[in-house]
Amino acid sequence: SVSLSLSGYKGDLRNGTVQHGFPNQPSALAYDPKLRLMAIGTKSGAVKVYGAPGVEFTSHHKETATVTQMHFLLGQGRLLSLLDDNTLHLWEINVGEGSPGLEEVGSFCLPGRPGFESTSATRVTVILLKRSCDLLCLGTEGGGVHFLEMPTLTLLDTQAVPEEYKCGKSLGPVESLREHPRCPNKMLIGYSRGLVVLWNYSSRKVENLFLGNQQLESLGWERSGKTFVSSHSDGSYMTWPVSSALSTQQPCALVLAGPFPCKAINKIVWRTTESGAPLVVFSGGMPRASYGDRHCVTVLQEKMQVTLDFTSRVIDFFTIHCTDSAAEFDNPSALVVLLEEELVAIDLQTVGWPTIPCPYLAPLHSSAITCSYHISNVPPKLWERVVAAGLHQSPPPTHRWPINGGKDLALEPKHNGLLLTGHEDGTVRFWDASGVSLKPLYKLSTANIFQTDCDHNDGLMQGAEEEWPPFRKVGCFDPYSDDPRLGIQKIGLCKYSGKLVVAGTAGQVLVMDLSEEMSAHVINIATIDLLQDREGFTWKGHDRLAPKTGPISFPPGFHPFLLVQCMPPAAVTAVTLHAEWNLVAFGTSHGFGLFDYHRRSPVLARCTLHPNDSLAMEGPLSRVKSLKKSLRQSFRRIRKSRVSGKKRVVVSSPTSKVQEANAQLAEQAGPHDVEVTPVQRRIEPRSADDSLSGVVRCLCFADTFLRDGTHHGPTMWAGTNSGSVYAYALEVPSQEKFSEHSVEAVLGKEIQLMHRAPVVAIAVLDGRGNPLPEPYEVSRDLAKAPDMQGSHSVLIASEEQFKVFTLPKVSAKTKFKLTAHEGCRVRKVALASFTSVSSEEYCENGLVCLTNLGDIHVFSVPALRPQVRYDCIRKEDISGIASCVFTKTGQGFYLISPSEFERFSLSARVVTQPLCSVDVDRGPACFLCTFHKPVASGTFSRSLYRRCWHWSTRAAFEQNRTWECRVGLMRPACWRGKGRFNLESRVGELRLHQVWQNGSQWC
Repeated sequence: SVSLSLSGYKGDLRNGTVQHGFPNQPSALAYDPKLRLMAIGTKSGAVKVYGAPGVEFTSHHKETATVTQMHFLLGQGRLLSLLDDNTLHLWEINVGEGSPGLEEVGSFCLPGRPGFESTSATRVTVILLKRSCDLLCLGTEGGGVHFLEMPTLTLLDTQAVPEEYKCGKSLGPVESLREHPRCPNKMLIGYSRGLVVLWNYSSRKVENLFLGNQQLESLGWERSGKTFVSSHSDGSYMTWPVSSALSTQQPCALVLAGPFPCKAINKIVWRTTESGAPLVVFSGGMPRASYGDRHCVTVLQEKMQVTLDFTSRVIDFFTIHCTDSAAEFDNPSALVVLLEEELVAIDLQTVGWPTIPCPYLAPLHSSAITCSYHISNVPPKLWERVVAAGLHQSPPPTHRWPINGGKDLALEPKHNGLLLTGHEDGTVRFWDASGVSLKPLYKLSTANIFQTDCDHNDGLMQGAEEEWPPFRKVGCFDPYSDDPRLGIQKIGLCKYSGKLVVAGTAGQVLVMDLSEEMSAHVINIATIDLLQDREGFTWKGHDRLAPKTGPISFPPGFHPFLLVQCMPPAAVTAVTLHAEWNLVAFGTSHGFGLFDYHRRSPVLARCTLHPNDSLAMEGPLSRVKSLKKSLRQSFRRIRKSRVSGKKRVVVSSPTSKVQEANAQLAEQAGPHDVEVTPVQRRIEPRSADDSLSGVVRCLCFADTFLRDGTHHGPTMWAGTNSGSVYAYALEVPSQEKFSEHSVEAVLGKEIQLMHRAPVVAIAVLDGRGNPLPEPYEVSRDLAKAPDMQGSHSVLIASEEQFKVFTLPKVSAKTKFKLTAHEGCRVRKVALASFTSVSSEEYCENGLVCLTNLGDIHVFSVPALRPQVRYDCIRKEDISGIASCVFTKTGQGFYLISPSEFERFSLSARVVTQPLCSVDVDRGPACFLCTFHKPVASGTFSRSLYRRCWHWSTRAAFEQNRTWECRVGLMRPACWRGKGRFNLESRVGELRLHQVWQNGSQWC
C-alpha cells in the first residue's frame, strides 16, 4: 500500500498503469496474420499493439511526430513505423524476463544526395516489407526505390526506372509497391502519373509495363499472380492481366458510382473465395457532388454490394484471410476498418455482413463524456443483472473476435469494478473496469423519456438509406446531440439495492430501479421550486425538458419511476442517494432539495442564492446575453483599469506588492465575471457577493451526532461555492412505517468558512476516525458497524484547506491549509482505503486530493498529515483534471483525450496493468537488436571496438566515434549484440551472442 509513514515523499504518476478507450487521432494501421496482432499509430507518435483482450503493448516515439505507415515483420514480434519527419523506426516486443513491453531497437533516415536530389525527393511515400522479412523497399517522392536489409536497417542499393521508360517526363512519386504473391523476386511499382512496372529484383530488369491514363492511388494482387487491380483518382478501378508481353494496354475502367465525377479510391484489395466470385473492398469512390462528404468503404461480391457509411474519416483497413501460400483461395473472414474515431469489424462469413462487437478500443466519446462515476467491489448479484441487461440489448456475436494473438497472463480480478460515464446525448454507459480492457456492458438512454426530435431524424435517415449506392450506417460514434439539455451531469448508484439516480443539464433528476423484465408504465413527475418564491430573480436560461405523457416502454435494465424537476431548470451540480432511507438529495446553482422517492413527496428545498448572484440566473445555454452587452462590459473594464492605473503609486515593500497585485486583479474583474485563473487568485478572504456563490458543490448523508452527544440519527450535509455548510437533522421512519410517516428535516448547524472558499467535499468520520459505511453494508453484515461510542467528526474539504470539526459542537479539531502563493486549489477529493501488500487484513484510510496543478496528495485521516505527493496530470490539461475520478481502492481515471482514459494507481496492492506474452519466431537471429544514431549528415558511421575485457555473456567495450552497435561478421561465426550505451562517455555493456553457421548458438 501507499507508505503512509513516508511523509513528504514525491513521485511521478504521469506514466499510468494502462489506458482505456480509443487512441486519439489514429493515423496508421498494421496487422500481423501470423501472430494475430494489430498495431495502431497516432498523430502524437504513440504506438499501440493489440491482440486478444488483455494483450496490449504501448510505447511512444521520442519525437512527437505523426506515424504515417506501419508494417509488421511477420511472426517476429517486430514492427516498423514511418514518421512524417521521414525517419524509420524498428520496434520489438520484449518477450524476455521481466514485464513485457514494446521498445525501439533501431532507426534509420534515408540519406539524400546533395546536388542531385532535393530533400523532398528522398521523402518516403510507400513501404513494402517482403514476406521473408529480410528486405525492405522504400518508394520515394522522387520516383526512386531504395532497398534496406532487415532487421539491421542497412541501406543496400537504390533503383530507379530506366530513362527509356519515362517518355521524357517525370513519373511522379511512387504510390504503391506490391510483392508478387508467387514470385518473391518480382514486385509491382506504381507511379503517380499512371505507369505500373513489374520489376524483377534479382535480374534488375523490367518484365512488364502497364500504361494507365489516370492518376494512380493503389495496387492489389490477385492471389494467383495472373492479374492485379489498380485504383485511381477519378473513382475508377481496373483489372490488369499479367502477360509475357512487355507492354500491356489499359483495360476498361469500372466506375461503380458513376457517371458523375467521383472521389478517389484510396485503397483497394482483391480477395478470392471458394464460391468463385472474388471479394473486392475499397475505400472512397463516392460521387463528389452528392456524397463527397461521406466516409465510406464498399464491399462488393458478384451482385451483392454494400457501402459502409461511417461518421468519421477512414484511416485504413485490412482483411483477415488465409495467408498460407499453399492454399488456393484467400477466403476472407473479416474486414477491420480503422476510422478516425472508432474501430469497426465486419463479419464476411455471415449472410448480410454484420458487425462484430469490439472487446476493447470502445469509442468512449461516441457522445461527448460529461461526467464519470466509479463503483468498486460490485456485488455479484448486481453485476449479473447489469450484464444480463446488456446481453438483451446486444446479443453475443456468432463470430469470435478475430484479433486474438498472445496470451493474457493476468489473474481473474477478485472484485468487479464498474465505471459509469454520462454523455451529452442523455445516455449512461456501464463499463467493465475490472481489468485491462474496458468492456461495454450496458447502455441506458434517458432521451426516450422526454419529447425530442429523435424520431423525426430517424425517419429522415431511413429515407436516405434507400438511395444508390446502398449505404449502411455502421459504427456507434455519433458526436451530435438532439438536445444539449439531455446531457448527464451527475450519477449516483447504490450497489446493494440497485437504485440509480441520474441528473441532467435541464434540472432533471431521474430515480431508477433495476428490473429484469420489460415494462410499460407512467413515470411519476414532481417539481421542486428551489427559489422558494424569492423575489428579484428571473430565470433567463433554457426551458425544462417536456416529459412524455402516458405509459413508456422500457427493456430489461434500469427503469425510471420518478422524475424530479428542479425549478429553475439549471444544471444539477451535486447529487447523492441513500437507498436505505429512500432519500435522494440534489443541488443546482440556486439551492438544494431533498426528496422522499418512496412516498413521492418533497422533504426540503433551500435557496442558497446571494442577492448579487446574477450569473446563476442565466444558465450555461442562455441566449439572452447580447453581443452589445458583452462589448459594453469589456470596454468598461478596460476603461476602469486604465483610469485606476494612473492613480496607482509604486511601493517597494513585499507586502505592498501583494496588495497591489490583488488590487489590480480586483479592478480587472467585475462582479459578474467568471472566476480568475488559479495562479492569479486573491489571497485575502473572498467577497460574499461573488457571482455563482450559491452553487451547491457537494451533498452527503450520514448517521451521526448533530443535536447532542448522546443521540445519533440521520443527517444531510450540503456545501456551497461560498464556503457555507448546511447540516440538517432528519426524522426518518423505520422500515415498517415508511408508508405511514413522512421524512422531516430540521436545520441543525450552519457553518461559514472564514475564507469563503468553495466546499469540494464533506465526509463524516466515526469515533475511530474511519469513514462511515455505505447504506445496507452494516444491516447486511458486509462491513463493521461504525464506532458510535467515541465522538464523531466531520471533514470539510474546501478548495484551499482541509478542516476536521468535532461533532456535535462543531469545534475545529485539526486542519491543513494548502499554500496560497503557488495558486494551488483542490479540484477532486476522495477517501480511499489502502490495503497492505503483505497482509490483506491491515489497511489504512487516506484522504486523496487532486489540485489544479495536476498533482495528487495523500493525507492521513483524521490527523491530516501529508504522506505522499505525486505528479499526475499536466497542469495545462484542464479537461483532464476536471474529468478525474478516484476509486475507493486507491486508483483513479482521467481523460487524456476525448476518447481515452488514463488509469493510475496510488496503491501498491491494487494495480491494473497488462500482463501478457506473445510467442514469436525470430529464428537464429532471435537475440538481434541494433542501435543506430544518425549523425548530422544523415548517414551512419561504422563502429570500431577497441578493447574487450571479458569473454563471457557480457562484454564491455569502448567506441571510438558514434553510438552504434552493428552486426559484425567473423568466421566461422556471426556475432550479434544487444546493449545499452552512454552517449557522453561512449562506454557501455554489450551482450554478445555467437550464432554458428550450422544454426547452433553459444552465448
